[in-house]
Amino acid sequence: MVVSEQLLALVLVLGVGWLWLDGARAREMAVGLAQRACEERGVQLLDQAVALRRLGLRWRTQGLRIRRVYRFEFSEEGVGRRTGYLVLLGLDLVDLSLGLPHRSDDA
Repeated sequence: MVVSEQLLALVLVLGVGWLWLDGARAREMAVGLAQRACEERGVQLLDQAVALRRLGLRWRTQGLRIRRVYRFEFSEEGVGRRTGYLVLLGLDLVDLSLGLPHRSDDA
């Protein structure tokens, strides 16, 4: 019994460590995606940070994936704060929104 309890504890510690590393990698990716989206739209990402708002699991044909929803704040012309979000499924970007109308290149 003692060996199985130790093995269970080891598996639990390794699982928590993997989740922490995977979460850190996903957060780093989310910050980069938010920065790139803000640069493309000509707005300023505030605080250079994203905040995890939701965390869940999704079954896909590739298997079980972690779904993370991140929120970030940005400013148009340096005045006020607006909120954007992005959704990662595993490490794949599923959705990104700044809540701004689409730009027209012919304007």
